[in-house]
Formats: sequence, C-alpha cells, structure tokens
Amino acid sequence: MIGYVILVLVQLAAAWFGAPKALEYVPIYGDPQIFVRAAIYAVIVWVVGIIGSFVLKEVRLPTSSTLASALFLAIVGAGLTLIPAVMQAIPVKPPYALPLLGAVLGYIIRR
Repeated sequence: MIGYVILVLVQLAAAWFGAPKALEYVPIYGDPQIFVRAAIYAVIVWVVGIIGSFVLKEVRLPTSSTLASALFLAIVGAGLTLIPAVMQAIPVKPPYALPLLGAVLGYIIRR
C-alpha cells in the first residue's frame, strides 16, 4: 500500500513539473491547450507508473487500458475547467490541477 502512495506522489510531481517542459515542443495555443496538457499528464502518469512498477516491488505493471482510463479522466477533468459554474464551486484555483487529478485517478482505478 505504501508503494502506491509513493507512486501517486511521484506521478503528481512528475506530471506537474514535466508537462510544461513537454508543452514547449507542442505548437498549440488557446483553449485546446488544456486538452493537450491533459493528454500529456496522462502519458507522464502512465510512464512513471511503468518505471515505478520496476522500482517498487509491490506495484503492478500498468497496461494500455490503464493509459486509456487515465487519458479519459484527464480529458474529463479538462472539460470540467471550461464550465464556469464548476470552477466557482471547486476550491482548486489552477485549472490545470483538474486534468492532473483526473489522470492520476484514472491510473489508480485501472492499475
């Protein structure tokens, strides 16, 4: 159990700090940028999960369906940021936190 907690913390940190570096290589601007960022979050979370499964012995190797569920929930989180009523109701002010949390939640559900 402690392995998964460590993995989630590493996934959050890697995706939060790695996505801006990856976005430097993607020439897209405007509203679709949050969806591209959501996809990058999902891929980073999945790759860190693969690496973490080799480092942490109690963590299982993620499958391609894990990537699909992380991508799906990250895009749902990105879509929620476009609804003003949702953004007012949620105390999370950076809109990029919702796709990140969606990606990690999608990874945890399908691990």
